[in-house]
Amino acid sequence: MAAAPRTATATATATAVLLVLSCMVAAAAALNLTTLSFDDGFSHLFGNENLIRSPDGRSARLTLDRYSGSGFISNDLYDHGFFSASIKLPSDYSAGVVVAFYVSRCNLVHLVLQTALTSNGDVFQKTHDELDFEFLGNIRGKDWRIQTNVYGNGSTSRGREERYFLPFDPTAEAHRYSILWTSDHIIFYIDDTPIREVVRSDAMGGDYPSKPMSIYATIWDGSTWATANGRYKVNYKYAPFVAEVSDLVLRGCRVDPIQQVDSARRCVEANEDLLAADFARMTPLKRAAMRRFRERYMTYSFCYDTNRYPVTFPDCDIIPSEQSRFFESGETKYPRDRRRARRQSRRP
Repeated sequence: MAAAPRTATATATATAVLLVLSCMVAAAAALNLTTLSFDDGFSHLFGNENLIRSPDGRSARLTLDRYSGSGFISNDLYDHGFFSASIKLPSDYSAGVVVAFYVSRCNLVHLVLQTALTSNGDVFQKTHDELDFEFLGNIRGKDWRIQTNVYGNGSTSRGREERYFLPFDPTAEAHRYSILWTSDHIIFYIDDTPIREVVRSDAMGGDYPSKPMSIYATIWDGSTWATANGRYKVNYKYAPFVAEVSDLVLRGCRVDPIQQVDSARRCVEANEDLLAADFARMTPLKRAAMRRFRERYMTYSFCYDTNRYPVTFPDCDIIPSEQSRFFESGETKYPRDRRRARRQSRRP
């Protein structure tokens, strides 16, 4: 039987998929990462027996139960760097469960209140910096959402938050999440595809993270806000909630917390090497992959939240075609589950 002719829409869709795949392959090929064992770079932070290291020391399991969450911290502070981990999220019903991978210098009280991909809240309590990857829990049948945050100099009241759907099931297998933090720019990666870039500018001033930070991974109860703004709470009937963390990468200049001035001088050359690395270069293919991801999966952007921020942030790159897809609240006009429902309603 002869194959049915392809429609223009099908051809365009196939072309778009091939473009995305080629961009992702090119991005993946550009990142040459060296992983390290848990003991070579990290220490137990909190959670007693809720943190379990693998027998070979290459991975760890973070557990949340009704008694405690858990977490670990890097052994050193870093003056900029590239930090990465593969994470498999808790399966089944996990509403209210927050899993976060971050670089920080925050204490346990800070962790209970919030988590950050980069932060130094215990050293600079009112002027701390943060870069966050936060996984916001999930209920069955819904797409997982992830949030990225950028805070500098204690600018949590001027939060630069973005949220996205994940285009895969993060509970089925581990996926890699990375942050590049340099003196010039910040890039968030998922599976070697950049999803967000923040370029330092004079207008940002102290809002650009610039102080030494450590690296963390945590799991904790975020019932009050994490899933649907707190509508769905943690249900400990489904506990324990387990996140698996592996393929740990720490690449940056270690900083002595006492001799920070001397460390900063020593780190100049290391930061130059960091800027020259493949993962610090935004090639046309990487930018195309990032643009495609944001067009398809971004659900909230602080840049388009004119209700919260009537004056646009100076570092926002307003794209009219992108802006038209968001309400004044910064939320997308086209939630993914609604689009899926419309597609399914058209099927015979």
